Amino acid sequence: MSKASQWTIEQVAAFEHQVTGVSVSSDNRIFVNFPRWTEDTAVSVAELQADGSLRPYPDEEWNAWRNARKDELDPAKGWVCVQSIVADGRGSLWVLDPAAPAQAHLVSNGAKLVQIDLASDKVKRSIAFDEEAAPQGSYLNDVRFSNDGKHAFITDSGVVGAILVVDLESGKVARLLDGHPSTQMKKGLNVKADGRELRRPDGRGVEFSADGIALSDDGRWLYWQAIKGDTLYRIATDVLCGKGMGGEDVGGEVEEFGINGVSDGLLIPQGTNRMLLSAVEDDAVKVRDLDEGPGGKPRILVQDARLRWPDTFTQGPDGTIYVTTSHIQDSAFFKPDAPPALPTQLWRLRGEGL
Repeated sequence: MSKASQWTIEQVAAFEHQVTGVSVSSDNRIFVNFPRWTEDTAVSVAELQADGSLRPYPDEEWNAWRNARKDELDPAKGWVCVQSIVADGRGSLWVLDPAAPAQAHLVSNGAKLVQIDLASDKVKRSIAFDEEAAPQGSYLNDVRFSNDGKHAFITDSGVVGAILVVDLESGKVARLLDGHPSTQMKKGLNVKADGRELRRPDGRGVEFSADGIALSDDGRWLYWQAIKGDTLYRIATDVLCGKGMGGEDVGGEVEEFGINGVSDGLLIPQGTNRMLLSAVEDDAVKVRDLDEGPGGKPRILVQDARLRWPDTFTQGPDGTIYVTTSHIQDSAFFKPDAPPALPTQLWRLRGEGL
């Protein structure tokens, strides 16, 4: 493995709004999304153009929904509060919309997973999440797809954490590990930024349940952790898709997989058995060798003051790793004098030897 000093970051783009998700398609198109956390942003999902501009994606109509017009527009046919996007390598971009602006009240009929055909730039299908799958208080956060393309796995970082499993053929959804210790916030843990506990003006700290999610390269294991947590967990995907989809309790199948420390985004790069994790307290990206098992320890890959809350990872077709910095510690949630529209960035990692 390369030494941390051999890795650097390079800015790909700067945004005038708070970015979270990023994904790169197999033909090297870059997509980003902007959740409605502290502003009624005009663009929720966009394709990053070569000149740095943003093209609303898939079109203006899907980006037309606004908090200010929520009584006029159908939340099922517009981006309400998009948290993540994933190009599946099979010609589609999937958009996960938890439909809870400001991570608060969930807009009725808004929570959904939407498939967009990249060849035509048209919405192909939308899988709606009812109140059983996404109850009030939920915040669907990130998504991964099984290697056979038949299932989606989604973390819920809301009030009560959970893992959702979606049968993409039938649209059936199973909400699993709801309230299980592995998907919940860790009591007594306080997330720090700039060396200090990160708290809102009312005293609340960072409160995210199951958030970061990663699928092993062979597709056999799903990993996740809470942001307000430090422990990595995993479960066999065949258990989720078998017993879990069949309505059985799979809590006993969850394995603790060691300590990551506080982290947001997770990624297992293709062809490796190593995990990248965003070390939000350290302005860093760390890496751990999964072959070392639960005793393995994350090591700093690159640390840079510009990595303010590294959020979401993606890997391009040429192997390049990208990461967004969402600057959560700089947002109006924690700094009341911060601007509603928060400047953020997209970076690529430069180095060899993952």
